[in-house]
Amino acid sequence: MACTTAPIRRVFPTQASGDRKDSYQNSAKPPAEQFAPLASQFGRRLLLGTGSAALVAVGANFGGITSFLLGLSPGTGRDLKLDVVYPIGGYSRCIEASDGFEFIYPANWVGDQTLLYRAAAKAELQRSLDPPPLDKNSRSARRRSSVNEPVIAFGPPGSTGELNVSVIVSLVPPDFKIEAFGGAEEVGEAVVRAITGSARRPEVKGTLIRSSLREDRLSNVNYYELEFRVESPSFHRHNVAVCCARGGRLFTLNAQAPESAWTNVSKDFRRIAKSFRLTS
Repeated sequence: MACTTAPIRRVFPTQASGDRKDSYQNSAKPPAEQFAPLASQFGRRLLLGTGSAALVAVGANFGGITSFLLGLSPGTGRDLKLDVVYPIGGYSRCIEASDGFEFIYPANWVGDQTLLYRAAAKAELQRSLDPPPLDKNSRSARRRSSVNEPVIAFGPPGSTGELNVSVIVSLVPPDFKIEAFGGAEEVGEAVVRAITGSARRPEVKGTLIRSSLREDRLSNVNYYELEFRVESPSFHRHNVAVCCARGGRLFTLNAQAPESAWTNVSKDFRRIAKSFRLTS
């Protein structure tokens, strides 16, 4: 490509005519005045470019910008369910549409990979064209059908599973009501007895610390929030649970941690419990 050089023009002052004098006076303006229109135009483009970049950053949550902005008004962001995509105040939201519940959990926690693999295998089995197993009455088949496994679970990455939150959905008679056990304290005692009794080991002890009832009159659902300890010679765990029932299903959210970690996670556990609710 050829490179051309523009001719250099020199301006010499002259007072031969009024027109030339005016032309000279205009060209002799200070640089700041001469470039003022260009600076103004550049400023507008800079602001537009910065605004566009900010919108892109918000949409992609670059550097946590979106989470920071949503954290300025956390109530609004949570009402809009934006914490499903962007963490708000350090928490993300889990919405399980198929089972009809939701809750928040620490944003740095991850899903239980074992449950994800089981869910994938179950979906693949349902899509498979192969016939089902012939021996439906085998011991392993009966055991799988009788054990209630969590439908969702979250915990810190790389942990052993002793610190986590999970939700179990169990089938119960359509007319089942937790209120039949009594008030919040009676329900709590019944839950602790059921947990320690299911262990079938006399050395496992359970202690109810507190229990309360959270009523949702709009949805006609009662949430029983419990805090208890489960201890044995081999482990000491601190739990926060929420139980509720509707439409022939019993929902149980349980957050557990080693007793030694309770001080660090107690705030998270109570926020998780308060956020749990049925959605359908």
